[in-house]
Amino acid sequence: MDQEDRIALFLDYENLALGARDHRGGAAFDFRPIADALAERGRVVVRRAYADWSYFDEDRRMLTRSHVELIEIPQRMGASRKNAADIKMAVDAIELAFERDYISTFVICSGDSDFTPLVHKLRELNKRVIGVGVEGSTSGLLPPACDEFLYYDRLEGVDIPPARGRRARPTTRQAGVEQRPPEPEQEQDRRPQEAEPDRDVDALAVLVAQSVAGLQGSANGEVTASRLKRTLLRKDPTFSESDYGFRTFGELLRHLAERNVIELAEGPAKGDPEVSLPEHGDREVAFGLLRGVVAELGSGGNPVALSGLKNQVRRARPDFSEKKLGYRSFLQFCKAAATAGVLDLRWSPEADDYLLTTNP
Repeated sequence: MDQEDRIALFLDYENLALGARDHRGGAAFDFRPIADALAERGRVVVRRAYADWSYFDEDRRMLTRSHVELIEIPQRMGASRKNAADIKMAVDAIELAFERDYISTFVICSGDSDFTPLVHKLRELNKRVIGVGVEGSTSGLLPPACDEFLYYDRLEGVDIPPARGRRARPTTRQAGVEQRPPEPEQEQDRRPQEAEPDRDVDALAVLVAQSVAGLQGSANGEVTASRLKRTLLRKDPTFSESDYGFRTFGELLRHLAERNVIELAEGPAKGDPEVSLPEHGDREVAFGLLRGVVAELGSGGNPVALSGLKNQVRRARPDFSEKKLGYRSFLQFCKAAATAGVLDLRWSPEADDYLLTTNP
């Protein structure tokens, strides 16, 4: 138990409930998916929700069954009521950060950018901060400030709202018309497009390869799967392997290893493999491709300028990407090829460019 993260959960309930209602087709907010997601990350020792509960009578019962402490914010007019809840929540979080040293993680459930200074202060106090918000009502300023950000809409157990249907349904009900045959077909046609924003696995392969290369270059020990996951979350707090169709991060790594983007080896702990970039395989093939293109363009031993060379390489192999091999630029890739003795690379002041020639 001592190895578990102790989590304090703070819910800006009005922001979550209204965000779910307005951006999820009128669907009611459900606390259970958030509770399940946090249970996977540690032991939740504090659960507090802030609202004027006279507006959320049914929700109050649901939260009470989940052992959430309800903090009453008396009814006020307009923005003053909102500000009262935000200030009370921020003060309680900071107070808890100082009084409870054993709490290592704070979860701020809100999409309001007003909580960004609170997030910064908690991180200054060496606390890990996880944000949770409804995707359509979350400010773009809040997720990058957190160590990890979970979109409520993407959590396991959250039902997918009827796509586009909520715009048509009120019109149908008001008109008293029961059948509109084209709508179900339109909905079916549109749903794949809405589900399609699943992120590109090729772009993910580039991100992973670059991250592994950077971690290896920092010379701070082996790169484990857990360390890599933390790095990816620091680069993009909204990162989740489920967005790419994988159930676990290990399954994602195995997929990339099968594509020869990375290599996996037994790590210091069970279930936490060591991750590295392939020393051979695709890199050697890419070096050979580069050498072949330079030899063809510079027939007769003529040097080939670096400018425009990448386009020539892609003509020979359209799926070429130096970033998949862990190189941040095409120049860095060419320098690595020169270091490996595949070709010569030198700077030419006359040409104001790097020139490449093949070795005899």
